[in-house]
Amino acid sequence: MESCRGKQQQEEEKKNNDIIPLLTPYKMGNFNLSHRIVLAPLTRQRSYDYLPQPHAILYYSQRTTNGGFLIAEATVISETGRGYIHTPGIWSKEQVEAWKPIVDAVHAKGGIFFCQLWHVGRASNHDFQPKGEAPISSTDKPLQELPADGTSALFSSPRRLRTEEIPQIVNEFRIAARNAIEAGFNGVEIHGAYGYLIDQFLKDQVNDRTDQYGGSLENRCRFSLEIVEAVANEIGADRVGIRLSPFGDCLECGDSNPEALGLYMAKALNKHGILYCSMVDKRTTKCGKKCDIPQNLLPMRRAFSGTFIVGGGYGREDGNKAVAEGYADLVAYGRLFLANPDLPRRFEYRKKIRSHIPRIWKAATEENQSKNKLMRTRTSLTKPSYSSSHSLEDGQFESSSYLQNCFGTID
Repeated sequence: MESCRGKQQQEEEKKNNDIIPLLTPYKMGNFNLSHRIVLAPLTRQRSYDYLPQPHAILYYSQRTTNGGFLIAEATVISETGRGYIHTPGIWSKEQVEAWKPIVDAVHAKGGIFFCQLWHVGRASNHDFQPKGEAPISSTDKPLQELPADGTSALFSSPRRLRTEEIPQIVNEFRIAARNAIEAGFNGVEIHGAYGYLIDQFLKDQVNDRTDQYGGSLENRCRFSLEIVEAVANEIGADRVGIRLSPFGDCLECGDSNPEALGLYMAKALNKHGILYCSMVDKRTTKCGKKCDIPQNLLPMRRAFSGTFIVGGGYGREDGNKAVAEGYADLVAYGRLFLANPDLPRRFEYRKKIRSHIPRIWKAATEENQSKNKLMRTRTSLTKPSYSSSHSLEDGQFESSSYLQNCFGTID
């Protein structure tokens, strides 16, 4: 009898040891996820004339699993939100219609699909703006660094939004969220990270306003929370997430007290009851350069009452550890998912993980560099050519030439 119980105990221990935390199911609000590996939003720059293209059907469907959670590439909410060529939009009827077959393809494989809503703010140029006007921001301080997509042109000096103009931008986020739901997305993620418009209000290194949207921590967070409230009221808080990078300093957008900023936002978001908060770990402070300072998001994780997602250069082992130790509910993967469309399967069977192929990023960046130079000098662009080898069967994945057309920049 004792030996029987001992054998059962050993089998139970073996079973527990075989459990892969990232591959355990999770209930995120009304969504039943089959695993905790999230496709992070990746800026692909493959949407001609701000319209998502049919080839995106393959890109997203190949990264879809039944019950998997995917977040679409950063999607521009309005004409003033543009800052990079060939990024998709969600402000027009034509864009909504273009997204529908892509969303349908993800749903056909059982995926849950959210649209990331994006406004670049001062990370733009006159040539991207309506009537060649200045980009808008929380400030009139210009960016000194070069654009991240490899162009040689400087960003244009921004125009500080007047207080009375801010409700219009909030409303653009609201309309974009409604359009995303019309396109079939299950929900939206508000892009409040990486130095773009919302982050330009949040961070004291950029925000030098003296009205109710600047100065104190509460004031600097006001704009983002007004957007959250408007979007939640429009489509339901249970369909809304937000991405933040309190420790980040991308696009010269850092904060003197990121711990306080992240904690304030985590607590304030609870009042709106949104579905999830996704935060980027401190180890990727320099836009991808690892610092590897663990557990810095733990106070925010404990303070936020919804689903908490972490991202920032995670692999299999540290992703599993984050879930197992309660540091996060879900882990977002960008670069690894880009190079490994079957990433959950590779994690499950401990298969070799392909590197994120920097040489392909380099080739794609060089291609976009020449196109951006044309754009920024007001030279007309012809429709870009894409690889025609898109009729891959189930179980096959993109070749290097295809990945060149589907590269991403950040996770």
